[in-house]
Amino acid sequence: MLAALAMFFSHGCAGRRPAQPPAAVKPPVQKKPPSVVPPPPAATAAVSPADRSYLSGAAAMAEKNHERALEQFAAAWKENSGYPAVARDFPEALEGLKRAGDEALRQGRPEDAGKRWEAVLRYLGHPAAKGKTLSFTKGELQKEIDKLSASLMEKGLVEYRKGNLEAAIATWRSILAYNPSHAEAARSVQTATTQLQNLKKIAPPK
Repeated sequence: MLAALAMFFSHGCAGRRPAQPPAAVKPPVQKKPPSVVPPPPAATAAVSPADRSYLSGAAAMAEKNHERALEQFAAAWKENSGYPAVARDFPEALEGLKRAGDEALRQGRPEDAGKRWEAVLRYLGHPAAKGKTLSFTKGELQKEIDKLSASLMEKGLVEYRKGNLEAAIATWRSILAYNPSHAEAARSVQTATTQLQNLKKIAPPK
């Protein structure tokens, strides 16, 4: 009996193949995405000192600050002689500053008018203004300034004769504010100031 069982198992095992272990599953190979090279930064044009000054002047023009505009335009021209945009805009800034002086005089601010007109005179000699046609000439503007100074001298003299020394001094000083070299105004201020100081010395105490 035992011999028969042994033979049965030996024949059964011989007919079967040993079980093979399952094949190992390889993980899928992940492909690396192609490397993306960022584009180079866009090149920015360098802003020159002349460009900066011109842009500052153009901004001042937009704000109707014509004297500041002329100052910056002149700086741009100094950095780059013949700067085309300055040559184009310089006359307009001169006209604007002249009009601002006219308006100041109409509003009863003669000192401001004189300051603006004198600034126009200074910039009329700039190379950027050479050959440009304006609504006024240098001679005409100088006459307006001289007329303004004469009017203020007379106004101060009227106050002086009334004994209003402080008012007279203030009026004459307004001429020196835009024309420090006005000799007559300087002498008048000195004379009236000395008289005022002497009067204060002899005035009885209150």
